[in-house]
Amino acid sequence: MERQPWPSDALPEGDEQAPVKLLLVEDDDSLAEEIVGDLSGRGYEVSRAATGTEGLEMARKGDYALLVMDRMLPGLDGLSVLETLREQGMTMPVLVLSALSAVDDRISGLKAGGDDYLTKPFVMEELAARLEALLRRPVYGRTSMLKLGPLEMDLLERRVRRDGREIDLLPREFRLLEYMIRRPNTVLTRTMLLEDVWNYRFVPRTNLVDVHIGKLRRKVDKDGEEPLIHSIRGAGFCLRVPE
Repeated sequence: MERQPWPSDALPEGDEQAPVKLLLVEDDDSLAEEIVGDLSGRGYEVSRAATGTEGLEMARKGDYALLVMDRMLPGLDGLSVLETLREQGMTMPVLVLSALSAVDDRISGLKAGGDDYLTKPFVMEELAARLEALLRRPVYGRTSMLKLGPLEMDLLERRVRRDGREIDLLPREFRLLEYMIRRPNTVLTRTMLLEDVWNYRFVPRTNLVDVHIGKLRRKVDKDGEEPLIHSIRGAGFCLRVPE
């Protein structure tokens, strides 16, 4: 199948001709070669490290828009590399690759600072789709702290507070709230949320978004607190901060 060119809206604003720089940290030579070849054909500029130590140094020194990190690496493992980068304030989005597919393993990857988690084996089209979704997020110049009205979100420690009250969120709820905080007072359709938070390439007939919004609302908006998460009839949802 002929590879499609990478969409121009995935590039940093104001630099539509520049390739997206990506760092791949993968010790499997065969898989690394396949990933580099495929993503290069899609318009990425791909650098590769074969060990955790090498990947850590390259990530520190390079100006990468994305990091694809294998979890099991010789020497320094992928999660240790990721935790170190986050502790040092590096905020580029990271996709974790792993043969470990249990829920606890995926949660560990996300809690370490990963933005997405893809289990092996996978098809290259899914990897490319997930990277496209990460690039659509407004990550350029982002900080490790998000603040909106009474809400505070720590992207490094993966913690959320409302007026000092700790809010315990599951990984998907955290990602959903982050997406909404970055787009305040904006109507977010179910299609937008399914594509950008769940990484769906098609829109299934499901109440998945409504269920998660309901759970998130019960945690964010407690009794007696002014509601922040609103349902917009026939349109979607909105995170609205009181004036």
